[in-house]
Amino acid sequence: MSDTMTPFSISPAAAARVAEILRAEPGARALRVEVLAGGCSGLQYKFDLTDTQAPDDTVLERGGATVYVDPVSLDFLAGAELDFKDALMGAHFLVKNPNATSACGCGTSFSVD
Repeated sequence: MSDTMTPFSISPAAAARVAEILRAEPGARALRVEVLAGGCSGLQYKFDLTDTQAPDDTVLERGGATVYVDPVSLDFLAGAELDFKDALMGAHFLVKNPNATSACGCGTSFSVD
């Protein structure tokens, strides 16, 4: 990762929530963020707790939180930020992705040109 550009970042709110979840799940070492084919817009985000780091994972750490991202997913997440929203209608992780040209209403599915 270069010092001038972070390909994917974690907001303070997301870092706090990931750290809280990891403390409550002793077997989990990190939150894995993936981009997979599917969803109503063509690509979708997937969030999973994991205890396994792949050799080619990018590891992001902030405020006690650890996030793993595989190289293929990282291509779709360049310049994006993992955030966490806790609102009246529910709490959820979301990705603020400048590469997405369209997205579904729930924010978990997107497309790129």
